[in-house]
Amino acid sequence: MTIDFTKYHGLGNDFILIDNRQQPEPLITPEAAVHWCDRHFGIGADGVIFALPAQAGSDYTMRIFNCDGSEPEMCGNGIRCMAQFVADLEQAETGTSKPRYQIHTLAGMINPEMQSSGLITVDMGAPRLLAAEIPTTLAAADEKVIDRPLSVAGQSWQVTCVSMGNPHCITFVEDVMAIPLETIGSEFEHHPAFPKRINSEFIQVVNSNYLKMRVWERGAGITLCLWHRSLCVSGGRRVEWQVRSPSHGRTAGRLPGDRLVNHE
Repeated sequence: MTIDFTKYHGLGNDFILIDNRQQPEPLITPEAAVHWCDRHFGIGADGVIFALPAQAGSDYTMRIFNCDGSEPEMCGNGIRCMAQFVADLEQAETGTSKPRYQIHTLAGMINPEMQSSGLITVDMGAPRLLAAEIPTTLAAADEKVIDRPLSVAGQSWQVTCVSMGNPHCITFVEDVMAIPLETIGSEFEHHPAFPKRINSEFIQVVNSNYLKMRVWERGAGITLCLWHRSLCVSGGRRVEWQVRSPSHGRTAGRLPGDRLVNHE
């Protein structure tokens, strides 16, 4: 069987997009996705995204297989790529596309908006902070995980945990480039305190509204950017330090893929 695909990226977080609107189940298996995402012997990507038929009042449904074959609840950069993908499909088929989409994900309904500038914005909702919502065993189920110690690689790290529909562990450091992410990222991801594994962010605060970040993505390893992570970082920064950006809710982040601005 021949399957058409298109490559998109958001800040270097790259995906293979498949038009899967003809059936509700993905056209390829998680095992096949691993081969497709291989950067030496496959197409190469952080994951495969499927544009599936609508459900529950949505315009479309999105599912993702990571490059290790696991399936996350959703992805912030991924859903922006998905929105552009379906807009391009609609434009090619009908000559028009929608300014706003309702996309059903495993994390609920997400609504990306197509801006006249060519940018795509997404309201990801409020961060979820309770241990049961992450989930993690670092605190009681009804408690927030803020500045808690976590032992990884023989070192104690102070972490804050946030969910934007998928789990994140945030650690503030003095020098983000000094973090041996290649070796400790997997240890964070698979730590027993996180029963569904974890996305990890290591953050250097440059000033009150500018951050530098490196990321380890659950199921993909080091990626140039994971957008919902930057949202979690903004939320985690406010929770942990009660810092409010002087620029009326704007937080700029420098990631390996590019610069990203979050509007709160």
